[in-house]
Amino acid sequence: MEFKKNIESHIDALLESQRNNRFSERKIRTRMPDREAVIDIINDLRALLFPEYFDARKIDDLSVRYVTGDLMLTINRKLKKQLKLAYLYESSIESPDKEYGAMYDEAEIKANEVCDAFFGRLPHIYELLTTDIQAAYDGDPAAENKDIIVFSYPCMLAITVHRVAHVFYELNVPLLPRIMSEYAHSETGIDINPGARIGRYFFIDHGTGVVIGETTVIGDRVKIYQGVTLGALSTRDGQKLRHVKRHPTIEDNVTIYSGSSVLGGETVIGENAVIGSNAFITSSVPKNTRVSIEKPELKFKDADDAEISDFPQILTNDI
Repeated sequence: MEFKKNIESHIDALLESQRNNRFSERKIRTRMPDREAVIDIINDLRALLFPEYFDARKIDDLSVRYVTGDLMLTINRKLKKQLKLAYLYESSIESPDKEYGAMYDEAEIKANEVCDAFFGRLPHIYELLTTDIQAAYDGDPAAENKDIIVFSYPCMLAITVHRVAHVFYELNVPLLPRIMSEYAHSETGIDINPGARIGRYFFIDHGTGVVIGETTVIGDRVKIYQGVTLGALSTRDGQKLRHVKRHPTIEDNVTIYSGSSVLGGETVIGENAVIGSNAFITSSVPKNTRVSIEKPELKFKDADDAEISDFPQILTNDI
């Protein structure tokens, strides 16, 4: 009863706070894309690309064409709706005085064009993903087979979503690429900006805590481990750095081990380089170079805080 009695004052207080503390002066006249609907599209695309793993229907040589076409039509319908919402949002921000009917017509034209362009690129996306699967299998002795990689490896979810989101990024689609990449981030702990350009045979081993920035360029046959950051040297200038190359370039056949940070738009890691764990790199590394941190010295102390100099011998005696 207390809440019902006080609800009017709660409403007034919240609306007053929103009026006095607006974080944006932009007027949004349309609905933004539906995050859950975009995630649903991602799941449908995984079923379209890998039906034997993610499509619950029984598929054989006779039904595969029908099932593929049916799912493609479903995705097209869902995708077109979210694309129109994205373009309407963008238009309402950029041209707040434009008549809604004109905005809607333009959004529908763009949505149709992008859908057609995207489906035209699906074979290339699939071909890239098969190289990523092979890279994971070749690079992980714990992988029993390729099936387990496709079906359960978090890196494959993250890379699959990135391959899709990057196409929409290249097609200048607003909102949707980032919604997709942040979904993969939340599911896997792997944060790949949709703008990052990633070559063939890419593998992220374990994956948790990996960050790959928007202007990163990664070549072919690159392998990175958990906790790696491919980031900007500084973001102090904020929005002034938009569209500026601020993340590193990683050339072909590079391996970067866990916990390492490679920062800066002018930083290039040359082909065949190996970056050891926990390295902090802000300048270029020549090709065929191995970078490692000197092994830290271990110290052992007893319960009285006295240093133990013969710890290995004590350990051996105890065993």
